[in-house]
Amino acid sequence: MKTLSIAISDVEYSKFGITGNVLSFSDFVEMVSKELMKKNLEVSVKAAEKYGLSAMTMEDITTEVQAVRKSAKNYT
Repeated sequence: MKTLSIAISDVEYSKFGITGNVLSFSDFVEMVSKELMKKNLEVSVKAAEKYGLSAMTMEDITTEVQAVRKSAKNYT
């Protein structure tokens, strides 16, 4: 087994709820993945608000998805 050292600020240490000095790679990947998902969701929400998509109902979204799928089938 190999050991990898990563420096992390006290703020990040607290933010991620790290409690010890040893973290498995799987736990590290999961922690980073969750943070990236949160950031991507924030970007998506801002884009949806910017382009007026945040006001769409589920019915509107379903209609749009069906139209895109139909168009894709006609394209091939």
